[in-house]
Amino acid sequence: MTLIKQPTPENTLLAARYLKIGALIGLPTETVYGLAADAENENAVKRIYEVKGRPLDHPLIVHIGSIEYLEKWVIDVPEYALTLAKTFWPGPMTLILKRSEIARDFITGGQNSVAIRFPQNEIALSVLNNFHQLGGNGLAAPSANKYGAVSPTDAFSVEEELGLKLDRETDFILNGGQSEVGIESTIIDCFSTHKPKILRSGFVTQNDIQESTHYQVIQNLGENQIRFPGGIESHYSPKAKVILEGTPQGGDGFIALSSIDTPEGCVRLSSPANLSDYARDLYLALRKGDKKGLKRIYVLIPEGEGIVVAIRERMTKASR
Repeated sequence: MTLIKQPTPENTLLAARYLKIGALIGLPTETVYGLAADAENENAVKRIYEVKGRPLDHPLIVHIGSIEYLEKWVIDVPEYALTLAKTFWPGPMTLILKRSEIARDFITGGQNSVAIRFPQNEIALSVLNNFHQLGGNGLAAPSANKYGAVSPTDAFSVEEELGLKLDRETDFILNGGQSEVGIESTIIDCFSTHKPKILRSGFVTQNDIQESTHYQVIQNLGENQIRFPGGIESHYSPKAKVILEGTPQGGDGFIALSSIDTPEGCVRLSSPANLSDYARDLYLALRKGDKKGLKRIYVLIPEGEGIVVAIRERMTKASR
C-alpha cells in the first residue's frame, strides 16, 4: 500500500477506522507532523515508542477534536487553564493537567498529569472528528520523527524518517502539505504550580498567556517537577552540527533572514522574509542541510521576543 495518501474525506475516515484497530497514522497539524495512535490502546501506543525509539517514561500529548473531550482526560482543571483553552484552542498550545482514569501510565509516563492539545488543522480535525464518532476519545501524536531528531513538517520527511518502520497494510501518512507554524506547540504546566508555567515555548507566547489569564507566567528555569515532550537537554537535532555563534566557514550551511547576505562559500538553506516564515521553514532547512551532506549548519537567530524565544530554545537544544 502507498504510504502517502491525499487527505480526501474517504482517506480521513479510513485513517480514523484504522486508528481504532491499532494502526499508526502520519498526521499533519499546524505545528509539525505527528505519529498518531489511539491514546487508549496500549499496544498501539507502544508501537509509537518502538517506531520513534522514544524512552517509555517520556509522556505523550493527547490530541482531541473538540474542547468537550477535555473532561474525558483531566480532572480538577484550574479556571485559568479553562480560559487558556477557550482562548487558544484550536491552536498550537498544549496544557498539562491532572489526569483522569482513562489517561493511563503508558500515555503519561507514569505521572499523575497528562498533556492535552486541540490542534488547528482541517485534516487533523477531520481525522479526530471521525475518530470521535467511532467512539475514540483522543489520539496520542508525538512528532513523526526519530526521538531527539528534527521534527518533520511535510509528509515526505515523515516517510523518509519512519517509512521503513511502518506497516504498509494499515499504517499510512496523510499529505497535508507543509505545516503552517513549523515548530512544536507551546507547553504550559497547569498542574504542578498555581500559575501557568511555560515548559516549552511556541507560537502562543508569554505575553499571550499573561494577557489572557491576567496571571504572571512562571519562567521555566530548568527545574521541573514533571517530564514533558522536548524536555531533554539535546533535542531537535539534525545530523549536521548546529552552530549559533562565530563566523561561518566555506562549505557550512547558512540559515538567516533574507535581509542578511550569505557569507562567501556558504550554502544558503533558507532565506525567510519574516519571523513567521523563519519558524515555518526552519526544520525543513535543517533537513535540507542533511540531504546535502553538510557537516555544519550555522543558524543566525533573529533578535526579538515572541516566536523568536521558541526558535532560540529549539536551536539551543539542537546545538548541544
